[in-house]
Amino acid sequence: MTIEAIAPDKQAKAVSPTRQAVSVFLRNPSAMAGLVLLLLIVLASVFGPMLYSVSPIDIVWRPFTPPGEMPYFLGTDYVGRDIIAGLLHGGRVTLIIGFTAAILTVAIGVTVGALAGFYGGWVDAFLMRITEFFQVIPYLLIAMVIVMLFGATVTTTALAIGGVSWTGTARLARAEFLRLRELDYVRAERSIGAPDSRLIWRVMLPNAAPPLIVSSTLSIGIAVLFEAGLSYLGLSDPNHISWGRMIGESRPYILDTWWAVTFPGLAIFLSVLAISLVGDGLNDALNPKLRRR
Repeated sequence: MTIEAIAPDKQAKAVSPTRQAVSVFLRNPSAMAGLVLLLLIVLASVFGPMLYSVSPIDIVWRPFTPPGEMPYFLGTDYVGRDIIAGLLHGGRVTLIIGFTAAILTVAIGVTVGALAGFYGGWVDAFLMRITEFFQVIPYLLIAMVIVMLFGATVTTTALAIGGVSWTGTARLARAEFLRLRELDYVRAERSIGAPDSRLIWRVMLPNAAPPLIVSSTLSIGIAVLFEAGLSYLGLSDPNHISWGRMIGESRPYILDTWWAVTFPGLAIFLSVLAISLVGDGLNDALNPKLRRR
């Protein structure tokens, strides 16, 4: 067989890493199920309040109406508020806080971890001592203090969650940068005089991205649970409904209105489950070792 005949076969088999990762993700049933479920939840939270115009804070029917009775299919809570309206509006607030807190978590964690792993020495020691300080203090306790001091608003809650939950991302980013900084292509860039900012953000960070992307995805689910915990304790914006707030307010009446607690709890469970499935699928797709399983 001639070289010309072999070359097209090799080119046909050559697939870019991105396309290969997408292909692996699309062939993962659980990851696709999680992605579809997450998209449905996001679409319902974004467009649901526009299509279902009932206010989540207005008394629209008699209290303690069980599911299945018209006109409010999922029933009402202890004061007569519509559960469906609460789920749709509450999903918007919960997901906004979750995504915003996750972005802040990644921004702080990647910055701290990248600087510590790249420079090493006293920079690494100093930044890791700060990271360990945040690790030994309960996250929920710090977030509660921040919210109580600066007010229970959507912005404050998102900043509080993101400001205390970045330590895991920082350690992961540090480990990746410690591994990458001694590789040949990084040394080559350094030898031609590339500045540190280019080495960190344009040379090393793209190669450290796969595990950080997975960590970023999972941090959204953690932030959603965090927000639900704060809202359940009453540390949420009183002007906005959320899933955690719905559970917390209906807690004393759980034996009389189990649906007012069950449906918001189920929404939180399904959201975190969907995010976890997507994160696991990304891990399988972006990890070269797992692709060959």
